Amino acid sequence: MAAWALFMLSWALGWLLKGSPIPIYRVKRFGQDMVEDAIIGAFWLAVGTSIFALIKYLASAF
Repeated sequence: MAAWALFMLSWALGWLLKGSPIPIYRVKRFGQDMVEDAIIGAFWLAVGTSIFALIKYLASAF
């Protein structure tokens, strides 16, 4: 659950920063790349955690 919260938080921050008026294009582009990487990382962390929880539940149920 915490992994999905981290994903949603990074996604929301990404949208806030993506629209921020930073005058230097290179700084803005570098920031967007970092935010996009963080969002992708948080998403796969959430997916992996969910799959692990499902496997753990199925293993304990049988």
